[in-house]
Amino acid sequence: MDVYARLEELGITLPKVVPPVASYQPAVRSGAHVYVSGQLPVADGALLAEGLVGTDITPERATELARYCALNALAAIEGLVGLGKVTRIVKVNGFVASAPGFTGQPAVINGASNLFGEVFGEAGQHARAAVGVAALPLNAPVEVDLIAEIAD
Repeated sequence: MDVYARLEELGITLPKVVPPVASYQPAVRSGAHVYVSGQLPVADGALLAEGLVGTDITPERATELARYCALNALAAIEGLVGLGKVTRIVKVNGFVASAPGFTGQPAVINGASNLFGEVFGEAGQHARAAVGVAALPLNAPVEVDLIAEIAD
């Protein structure tokens, strides 16, 4: 599958790589894997929403925001090695800043998981964790990181 043709078919334009907000790299290659740092829902240099899912942010909006996180993760891979080298999305970790009692983290992180499936097909199917947390950097409602397998 030509990932670039698939992105075009889906009408997806990758954003620019989000600059780190602390001391880390957006993505690092080690052997046949790329490890993408936690990506926030940032577009054009601005956080798209702030607050807790379940009070400040609806679960539906949080799912959209998780998709933005996934796009930023793809941009980090593109910037490091190119998406054409991805052979599989191996593992996705999703973090949801959750109001007390909110338990819909898996549905929220589906926003990211579904994007990977749309873009990579079967190679986008991955292992995953969807975790509720008290707070995230910059008061973001969601954060996504991933591990991708790549070919030389």
